[in-house]
Amino acid sequence: MNELTLTTPALLFSAISLIMLAYTNRFLAYASVIRSLHDKYLKEKDDSLLRQIKNLKLRLNLTKWMQIFGITSLLFCVLTMFLIFIGSTVIAVYAFGLGLVLLLISLALLIKEIQISTQALQHHIADIEEYLKKK
Repeated sequence: MNELTLTTPALLFSAISLIMLAYTNRFLAYASVIRSLHDKYLKEKDDSLLRQIKNLKLRLNLTKWMQIFGITSLLFCVLTMFLIFIGSTVIAVYAFGLGLVLLLISLALLIKEIQISTQALQHHIADIEEYLKKK
């Protein structure tokens, strides 16, 4: 393995920052939809709204964990840079490796969240297609 330098973990800063921005945007979108569905449910008491809220609750929880693992990955990149700075390169390699694993977990959770989102949208499309067939 080549020697780990300060620039190696620093390269992940921009990538992780962009990922965190995307995660935050997802979180804000879910929060807005949940608030809207909540108000709608209080007026209509429709069970389909409860199913949508349950789905969004799962997706919101996944997004929370995506953010936690992403932020922790960034923290380990910073720790790696500090360890390299003070000359603890062996520990720095392990810290960087752990940071990469955490980033992988965050991205794997993103894949799962995308699958759930896609399934939810497919249900909506199926409802529309069913309605169109009846016309």
